[in-house]
Amino acid sequence: MSVTFDAEQPPDRPIDLADSEALMEFVETYEDVLVEFYTDGCGVCASMEPVLSGVARAGVVVGTINPRDDPPLVDEYEIASVPTFVRFRDGEPIDRLAEGFVPGEQLQAFAQG
Repeated sequence: MSVTFDAEQPPDRPIDLADSEALMEFVETYEDVLVEFYTDGCGVCASMEPVLSGVARAGVVVGTINPRDDPPLVDEYEIASVPTFVRFRDGEPIDRLAEGFVPGEQLQAFAQG
């Protein structure tokens, strides 16, 4: 499944990414990206949804992905707990945050580095 993102029109909401192919396309399209690795049934992950929406509306490009849908992602990005937030720049992971619930201002500051 090919996914197309538009670098000229960054999304103003979190984008759900289906698999590693979509993740790679997403992080290579935009210069700075915040990706949440989550799992279904994770209460903290669910509580992050409105926070992520606010961060996206503030101008941060946000993607979400469930690594259980593409298991090699767990090892590739060393996902030991969820939610884990990984900051990408120019397609490469540059920072990570895995502290459970993260308030909006703190997450936005992390995403904007």
